Amino acid sequence: MRYPAISSFRENMFFIRIFMIFLLSCLTVKINLCFSSIPYSLKSLTLDGHFNFDEVHHAARDFGNRYHFLPLAVLHPKSVSDIGTTIKHIWDMGCHSELTVAARGHGHSLQGQAQVHRGVVINMESLQGPKMQVYTGNFPYVDVSGGELWINILHESLKYGLAPKSWTDYLHLTVGGTLSNAGISGQAFRHGPQISNVHQLEVVTGKGEIVNCTKKQNSDLFHSVLGGLGQFGIITRARISLEPAPDMVKWIRVLYSDFNTFARDQERLISAENTFDYIEGFAIVNRTGLLNNWRSSFNPQDPVQASQFESGGKTLFCLELAKYIHSDETDLVNQEVENSLSLLNYIPSTLFISEVSYVQFLDRVHVSEIKLRSKGLWEVPHPWLNLLIPKSKIHDFAEGVFGNIITETSNGPILIYPLNKSKWDNRTSVVIPGEDIFYLVAFLSSAVPSSKGKDGLEHILTQNKRILDYCETANLGVKQYLPHYTTQEEWKTHFGPQWEVFAQRKSTYDPLAILAPSQRIFKKAIPFS
Repeated sequence: MRYPAISSFRENMFFIRIFMIFLLSCLTVKINLCFSSIPYSLKSLTLDGHFNFDEVHHAARDFGNRYHFLPLAVLHPKSVSDIGTTIKHIWDMGCHSELTVAARGHGHSLQGQAQVHRGVVINMESLQGPKMQVYTGNFPYVDVSGGELWINILHESLKYGLAPKSWTDYLHLTVGGTLSNAGISGQAFRHGPQISNVHQLEVVTGKGEIVNCTKKQNSDLFHSVLGGLGQFGIITRARISLEPAPDMVKWIRVLYSDFNTFARDQERLISAENTFDYIEGFAIVNRTGLLNNWRSSFNPQDPVQASQFESGGKTLFCLELAKYIHSDETDLVNQEVENSLSLLNYIPSTLFISEVSYVQFLDRVHVSEIKLRSKGLWEVPHPWLNLLIPKSKIHDFAEGVFGNIITETSNGPILIYPLNKSKWDNRTSVVIPGEDIFYLVAFLSSAVPSSKGKDGLEHILTQNKRILDYCETANLGVKQYLPHYTTQEEWKTHFGPQWEVFAQRKSTYDPLAILAPSQRIFKKAIPFS
């Protein structure tokens, strides 16, 4: 009596399998037809620039050299309207299209943030528009394209005796790229990050709208995109504050063997009124002959004592300082430098001083880039880790990391310097610790390709994870700068109480999650029907 039931069951299973195969085949055909029609859809757009559907592999690489997401097309815009038209077209396609968009500047992202899988990458360096324009007067500024490099802004503004106030250590980055993060260097303790020195922006939102915004006009969008990780709009133009540029720079390095003394001196300097114009620090792990390496760029104040200095294999800490020199103030600057140095507690024999041009000082990292490129060591994996640490926890951090994790060697520079929270605008999207003073600690590692040793990618990534695990276990209140997470829950933890505002801004300016998908904060929802 049971056999007919079994036979019926088998027949039903057979038909279910046939139906599932048919359904999956239809979905595959639909998806393939969708993607095959996309290039024709984009080709139909009327643009000043053009799309490239063939030469797209370069857009699947970045400075981090770890992630490679191949786009469907690369847009080379000649106007802002090209960007607006493209995004508006994708917005009009609605959630049935899988197309997303990422803006790519000079390709200096670390985790594939400016890449997009089977989407459109916008080559911001192709963007043409009104020529860079410097405005002089009591409150000078420069209007620039979002795809302009900071090094070009420096050279152009110097023609008028002016320069931006706040920088990054490396100048061959685009304006839109750094403003979408923050833009930090040794001037930030005084002027704040680059996002604190912007008067006006032109932005293309995730709906394809081209909007001008300032602190007073469309102010929510203005503050959203600054430090917004590309989530709310693409910065196509910016008005940047300028100041009188110096002629020369007095560039100073001194060493410390004690971290507490090193940190205390830095905190004293960033809180003083009459202090240096640039203050950074870095750790030196097991570097013998370090001072001899400096001699090509710096002069020791006491050559005999400097030649006899031995690190003894200890981790040392270098304080790097700069004082800007205007031609009519040389004597005054020399006296101010002498007075400021007299208050510090560095190792006396390790005082090194150099005097260089303003451009030489600001573009110093590019010199290293040229050397590394010549040796084939520039385009290697860069598993960087950038952390913002509250002042009250920096000693615990140093003890845990330099005492237990990074003890033998480092695979690149390790920056450590304090910043003043008062110079940051809490209306922007960037996340920083809550204390009045916090530190940037940046592990700028380079990995040797195919190495399985301590200079290899796997070892450095494991080391980075140990550092992050220690910060979490010790409850240090650390925030990542240039953050990278893989789940929305991790992003919610990163933003903390700011998440609700961040998510609301996303729903306002990019509700379909078209922009910067490789940040992995929001995902474009694709319905089946």
